[in-house]
Amino acid sequence: MAIKEYPFYLKTTVILFGIILLVYILAALGDILVPLAFAMLLAILLNPLASWLQRHKVPKVPSILISLFSTLLLTSAMMYFLSSQIMAFGDSLPALKEKFGHIITDLEAWVYTHFGVNTQKQVAFIKSTLDGSKALVGRTLDTVLGTLSVVFLIPVYTFMLLFYKQLILNFLYEVFSEENSARVAEVLKETKSAVQSYIVGLLLEMVIVAVMNSVALLILGVKYAILLGVIGAILNMLPYIGGIIAIALPILMATITKDGYSTQLGVIIAYLIIQFIDNNVVFPRVVSVKVQINALISIVIVLLGNALWGISGMFLSVPFVAVLKIIFDRIDGLKPWGKLLGDNVPTRHIGEIWHRRQNRKTLSEEIVEPKKK
Repeated sequence: MAIKEYPFYLKTTVILFGIILLVYILAALGDILVPLAFAMLLAILLNPLASWLQRHKVPKVPSILISLFSTLLLTSAMMYFLSSQIMAFGDSLPALKEKFGHIITDLEAWVYTHFGVNTQKQVAFIKSTLDGSKALVGRTLDTVLGTLSVVFLIPVYTFMLLFYKQLILNFLYEVFSEENSARVAEVLKETKSAVQSYIVGLLLEMVIVAVMNSVALLILGVKYAILLGVIGAILNMLPYIGGIIAIALPILMATITKDGYSTQLGVIIAYLIIQFIDNNVVFPRVVSVKVQINALISIVIVLLGNALWGISGMFLSVPFVAVLKIIFDRIDGLKPWGKLLGDNVPTRHIGEIWHRRQNRKTLSEEIVEPKKK
């Protein structure tokens, strides 16, 4: 039976509508899919501990509960530490607000002196800018509150995923044909290994960067150095974008709390050194990235993740695309997409090689054609 070949424009249109429909479904079901995605990553991370407990004669349900409780204990300790630092920051908020008002007044005078823009126009411009950013702030707050509201679903989802692990794995094996079982097993094994190594390495990197940030800010005398250092380390988990926001916070704090600009310059130099150490020493040695995603794709998917699911989407985008690359690399029709996501840059493109082959003369042509004098 002959297979009907559809025109290219028709296939492209169908694929485009399929992508639009998929994005719409992901956005509409974000409240359900976001905690489920985090639970899948957490389940993959806790699976070795739960399996180890079961191998040592601990029943299935208690082993899962022990794994979840240990994670909740560590998370609660971190939240308590951050909340204590934030409470100390709140006590100094009135003084910081007063100092920030003086800085704004001096800035208005400097703008009027050098650019001739009076105070009324500056205030009107700032007011219009703030009014335009209200929608963005509102979306960010909705995302944060929504994330906090579904955090309670993550342990439930994680428990269910670990409890029904064998059922899910059997489904994945049975849904594909028997000749593809070896390929499915390879994809599942590499996905589990890549996600586990990535998350564990990312957490270790966060601790190391938090210590380096805090020590640098303490030496420079920046207030709330530990809080800013930890926040900077958490933001550093967002590829390329988080580092820019992380360095802006201590600079703003130094501007409000200190006179002159030497501290701000010191913060910039210190954070640049820390970023260099992180990118060239800590990240390659600590974070075992088995699947390399190139910088262009990383930036694009982080921005797309933010547009789709907000802050949660920014954290989920990189491991999600890493899993996609593992799948693409093992399906013949999708291998070019896997290469596009990857970090292996070829020295020559295929078009150049094809052009050289087309222009290469055969031996008979070289014999027949006369040599140029």
